[in-house]
Amino acid sequence: MSSNEFNFNINNIISEQNIPLKVINSQIEIDGGYEGINSLTLIEAKNAISDDFLIRQLYYPFRLWKNKINKPVKPVFLIYSNGIFSLYEYSFKFLNDYNSLSLIRQKNYSIEPEEIVFDDIHNIFKRVGIVQEPSDIPFAQADSFKRVINLCELLYEFDTLTRDEITANYDFNARQTNYYTDACRYLGLVNKDRHNGDVRYFLTEKGKSIFSINIKSRNLKFVEWILEHKPFYLTFKHYLEFLEIPSKVQIVEIMKVSNLYKVDADSTFTRRASTISGWINWIMDLTR
Repeated sequence: MSSNEFNFNINNIISEQNIPLKVINSQIEIDGGYEGINSLTLIEAKNAISDDFLIRQLYYPFRLWKNKINKPVKPVFLIYSNGIFSLYEYSFKFLNDYNSLSLIRQKNYSIEPEEIVFDDIHNIFKRVGIVQEPSDIPFAQADSFKRVINLCELLYEFDTLTRDEITANYDFNARQTNYYTDACRYLGLVNKDRHNGDVRYFLTEKGKSIFSINIKSRNLKFVEWILEHKPFYLTFKHYLEFLEIPSKVQIVEIMKVSNLYKVDADSTFTRRASTISGWINWIMDLTR
């Protein structure tokens, strides 16, 4: 739909000056609009986890409908991934100030009835078998396991994606794309090939299998596939013994006895250590 006409100011972060702009019939898109007795909620929805988003996606629809109705208009940013609906409600403190966006509240919702308890994870730890480390895939440097899962979701939706398509869809830079695709390959969830000169990524049968089970079973499978790798298993074992994640120095020592591919320099060990702590924290967050 058309935005109609309105004026606003936007801050230039270089000069630190406000620049006046006028919008005339810009095209906008609203993913969802829900009108209640007391307010109108506008939804911008995404199925890819990102560290950032374009304020315009909330501001332009907000300004359009603010001029149409008298009741409050609530802009909400929604992200869906791995069975979790994450909603962020925002407001604009000053109507004409593009940069006055502020977060009012944030909530996560799930329609899955079953929760994961610590015993579920501990039972996996007790029975899991250690696998041999990959001999041709770099050890993961991808601190957010939620984004590993989300990348698998994107590949499940699109079937196959090039490196550039992942970079564009996922708000990554090229280096991050390599890190996270390698993390998925490290777990055996994703493979790659070349087609007309482009590197293309796709889910393996193992990767596809997680989408035929419910969210609880899926997450427990991820736990199993993480813990069957020695550095993660030993780090989790330390957590059980001392009720805390080991320090980076301790994780590096664990990594050095785990026969990891292409991890030799101390600086590389240290960078990769944050991935281990990040994934173990993800496991423990499942029970919270």
